[in-house]
Amino acid sequence: MVREFQLPDVGEGVAEGELVSWLVAEGDTVSEDQPVAEVETDKALVDVPAPVDGTVAERHYEEGDIIPVGDVFITFEVEGESEAEAEAEAEADTEATEPDAGTEAEPAGSPGATGGDTDEVATPTDRVFAPPRIRRLAREEGVDLTALEGSGPGGRITAADVTAAAGTAPQPAGDAGSESETSAGGDETAGESTTSADATSSAEAASTGATRTKPPANIESADRDRTLAAPATRRIADEEGVDLDAVPASEQRDGEAFVTPEDIREYAEAQQRAQKADREAVAAGQSVGSEETFAPGERERREDFGGVRKRIADAMVESKYSAPHVTHHDEVDVTELVEAREELKPRAEEKGIRLTYMPFIVKAVVAALKEYPEMNAVIDEANEEIVYRDYHNVGIATATDVGLMVPVLEDADGKGLLQLSSEMNELVERARGRSISPDELQGSTFTVTNIGGIGGEYATPILNYPESGILAVGEIKRKPRVVEDDGEERIEPRSVMTLSLSFDHRLIDGAVGAQFTNTVMEYLENPNLLLLE
Repeated sequence: MVREFQLPDVGEGVAEGELVSWLVAEGDTVSEDQPVAEVETDKALVDVPAPVDGTVAERHYEEGDIIPVGDVFITFEVEGESEAEAEAEAEADTEATEPDAGTEAEPAGSPGATGGDTDEVATPTDRVFAPPRIRRLAREEGVDLTALEGSGPGGRITAADVTAAAGTAPQPAGDAGSESETSAGGDETAGESTTSADATSSAEAASTGATRTKPPANIESADRDRTLAAPATRRIADEEGVDLDAVPASEQRDGEAFVTPEDIREYAEAQQRAQKADREAVAAGQSVGSEETFAPGERERREDFGGVRKRIADAMVESKYSAPHVTHHDEVDVTELVEAREELKPRAEEKGIRLTYMPFIVKAVVAALKEYPEMNAVIDEANEEIVYRDYHNVGIATATDVGLMVPVLEDADGKGLLQLSSEMNELVERARGRSISPDELQGSTFTVTNIGGIGGEYATPILNYPESGILAVGEIKRKPRVVEDDGEERIEPRSVMTLSLSFDHRLIDGAVGAQFTNTVMEYLENPNLLLLE
């Protein structure tokens, strides 16, 4: 019995995901809950498990494709399952991934919402299946994607579909090499030229399966939206230390660049020769300039603006233009906090916990949130209501190799310093290792970001929309301060931390923002007060 498996809802508010890699091949035998693919969502890389025991019959998407939630992306052959059972389970999967038609989706400003997503979770029935590059091409050509019937896998719209609808005559395949040279040279029309070449290859691939073209001899890097490659090829790229998107592709499949193992090895050998030449030049006392980054004669370098970085950018833009926010700055004397941490640090190490300043800061923030609940509130724009939340989930902004992530400490108000420290260290480590789950990146009510870890002092942090506040803590520095003792004033060095509080000015007045900051400062200046929390 053939069993179709739809991409499940892999995260709150996620309507689609990018297929990063297949973990199984057609014909492989899989067991229930065995990961079959890696899918990248808003900010996390998640494994999609098989729903049944069976054999992989067909993979409907290529690596690098964007898959809408609820779309069939893999088919299994299941032995001993009746057709009625298969249909019943398929319907159950559909109901689990799509909300009931009569139930309204949770509004963007509801307590469970986090980040910049404001769309409903349900996938519209008239959804257009097209990657960003094709959508951009359609806008340039003035083509309505909703009126097209895609010829790609799963009804996905290809470049050939768009160019055919626009009445654009595709260029001969022989011009692909010159078009690539134009793109590498940084010409302003490179995007249009490359698109035409992709459209031609897509049209030919529809009838021949794959088009083999000779890679241009004078190109050292590639510029494309995504790269298709087999898992084995991606492993070779990792072993060679090669950026897959920088490798000139010798094939195209369905209008997309397809890199082979031979392409990887040729590119790696060329890079090794260039590095050897650089080493010889350095040994000879010659300058190699920036040729490790730029090809000879080039003054610009381009890379794909997509994936996690693009999603972060979209969230930042939405936050900045949806919630007018301002930033309040102040300094706090944390000399006693430094002493308290130094005293408690050995005790924490005995329990295998690394105690930083962040748990103290989180406790101080939670105490201040209780006094000023509007800082923990959110505006429900759809219903024109202010939602006050009686729970405190603190997001910890974390810098990773793929961009900013915000793992969430749930119910921080009910946890002690050591528990906060242990959970925080684990969440941050898994966020940086891309092993964190999407659920652990959602549901925060207030965010703290530590810019002091990289030597920063003041900042103007952007809200983790739709939250109403975010606090940036700076580096602790020794500064001269006036200290009063028995009525006498003297100047002595003290440990000083800077605070930068950004808040949604629609909901929070400047006075409230300043009072909230003062309360946080009070707890940090007198860490013994945290014992009462």
